[in-house]
Amino acid sequence: MSPWLDFVMLSILAATAVGVVVLRHLFAVVMLGGVFSLVTAALFVVMDAPDVAFTEAAVGAGVTTVLLLGALTLTTRHEKPGTSGSVAIPLAVAIITGLVLIYGTLDLPHFGSPDAPIHLHVAPDYLVGRAAEVGVPNIVTAVLASHRGFDTLGEVVVVFTAGIGVLLLIGQHHVGRRNPQDDREDEEDES
Repeated sequence: MSPWLDFVMLSILAATAVGVVVLRHLFAVVMLGGVFSLVTAALFVVMDAPDVAFTEAAVGAGVTTVLLLGALTLTTRHEKPGTSGSVAIPLAVAIITGLVLIYGTLDLPHFGSPDAPIHLHVAPDYLVGRAAEVGVPNIVTAVLASHRGFDTLGEVVVVFTAGIGVLLLIGQHHVGRRNPQDDREDEEDES
């Protein structure tokens, strides 16, 4: 793909991130979070990582958005103003974290470089004999089935655990609540 498409998608991601930070209406924030995940998934497809894109679309744009909308039904629609008002410490932490991450990428080989270690050691092993060893003709499916099975199982366990946790939290929220109709019926029975 052309570099201008990457630039446009990264610009959309930046604008969405700014919108998430600036907005105080929580429904809009949740929806922008879903848009951010969806654009990220599209960017992964452009970078030829369809398995990562599929996971991002399913978990980020799908499951996370649904869970946040469910949580939003139990809270208010607008963010309450903060008490401290100081953004210096969080901003400093974010900038330092970003600089450390950028510093960590300085030793990486250039994107698509044929001299990268993965192209010299790992890829030839996968391309030569992995499909026959696993018994799946598609090389991507063979790698996912043979080497990424536990990773996928771990992702499923994390999403399942998060879902159960949300259901337990919602269930606890409704346990102490009484239906106003029950209160009226109790008052009528006493009189």
